[in-house]
Amino acid sequence: MDHMAELKLGDYVKAKKFNSLEHDFEGTIEKVYENTVLVHIEKYDKEDRVTVTDFNERAVVSKKLTKLLKASPEPEKPAELDA
Repeated sequence: MDHMAELKLGDYVKAKKFNSLEHDFEGTIEKVYENTVLVHIEKYDKEDRVTVTDFNERAVVSKKLTKLLKASPEPEKPAELDA
């Protein structure tokens, strides 16, 4: 199973610290790229508050550094119309 292929829009993930973020953080995936994801940072250590604010509460993170905590719900399929 390819771990990186599992991540999708709306998933809630935990990401490892990197660059100026000194602690791991959690958030929701807003965009999925080939090897990275854009995460809206929702839960973070108070020591990283300035950095999170500077990042506009978002970070592009390698898929290898993320762990899926809660998958987004599957979109409902529209009901078939009888023609």
